[in-house]
Amino acid sequence: MTRSSIRAWFLIHKWTSLVCTVFLLMLCLTGLPLIFHDEIDVLTEGAPQVGLPGVASSSNAPGLLPLDTIMRKALATRPGEVPLFMAFDNESPLMTVTTGPRPDAPGAEMSLLVLDRSTGRLVSSPTEDGVMHFLLQLHTDMFLGLPGMLFLGFMGLLFTVAIVSGVVLYAPFMRKFAFGTLRTSRSKRLKWLDYHNLLGIVALAWTVVVGLTGVVNTLATPINKMWQSAELAGMTRAYAGREALPPSRYGSLDKAMASARKALPGNNPQFIGFPGGNFSSAHHYAVFFQGDTPLTERLLTPALIDAETGTFTDARPMPWYNQALALSQPLHFGDYGGLPLKILWAVLDLFTIVILGSGLYLWLGKRRTTVDALVREVETGGVVAPVA
Repeated sequence: MTRSSIRAWFLIHKWTSLVCTVFLLMLCLTGLPLIFHDEIDVLTEGAPQVGLPGVASSSNAPGLLPLDTIMRKALATRPGEVPLFMAFDNESPLMTVTTGPRPDAPGAEMSLLVLDRSTGRLVSSPTEDGVMHFLLQLHTDMFLGLPGMLFLGFMGLLFTVAIVSGVVLYAPFMRKFAFGTLRTSRSKRLKWLDYHNLLGIVALAWTVVVGLTGVVNTLATPINKMWQSAELAGMTRAYAGREALPPSRYGSLDKAMASARKALPGNNPQFIGFPGGNFSSAHHYAVFFQGDTPLTERLLTPALIDAETGTFTDARPMPWYNQALALSQPLHFGDYGGLPLKILWAVLDLFTIVILGSGLYLWLGKRRTTVDALVREVETGGVVAPVA
């Protein structure tokens, strides 16, 4: 690599890293507890007592109450509100019902209820004022909504460019040394430069995956709107021009679920989107089914059921961009492989914090050094120290 190429890559690495470092540090620090959000919830709130342990609320197992009964019990606790979502669990009889003042209510006006489908008992009504919710909101959009999400997505892109440029510089820097060399007996700066490079190359695949999946996650709202305007509109073209179905005319959920299961046999429902929301049309229950493997359970297929009559309208797999979003979300938080994968994710997250912190330390220590001197340091692997 020529000196001018090294200089160009060095400047790309320097400025993309500097712009995104503070936000990446925030994302790493808030993301660390979020990796273990399920375990933290159990420790802080305790495991809920259920009537039929181990029976999935997404199944048709004997002893589970009808969906219409669960919905009546949920709405009785939220008088005057309408149903927005009903979500299921594959490992316990617990399920959630989301309500709001109107069918298109925004997230801030929604209420979440957790019920036991085997007893009909209201288990809890989670609020949005806990520490974990604060961390999730900060991690997702910094309390700025879609602009905050898109901004963090842009920071993720800069982070990816910083990683790529760092890898390009790694080759000329390390060509004179064995992999893993740490010159701890030399200067403090050289020691942290070696740590920065070693941890960066060890965590390379993880940082690229988590960075890119994070960028995809920030596009959730535009991706869903694209699905609504293209795929969903095509599936419900016969209903175009009709007035929205009022909640008072919603038909039986159990009849709708039976129609959906008949259309997509052998799959479990993950959630139901009610008419007027972001995941359905103005006239349909959208029953989203998932596969039965750790990979395919993230790939959803909606079955649209006329919410008034309970008759099947259409079912199509979600398009590739929704599938990419669905696969990136659990990959981002390490939800694919249980606790061992979460621990690995946490270790790599700590590595990234050290990488970002050491990068900031290296810049602060030599911010008055000329670019030519720092490029010479890359060329020689730090054998020739830059002149301040």
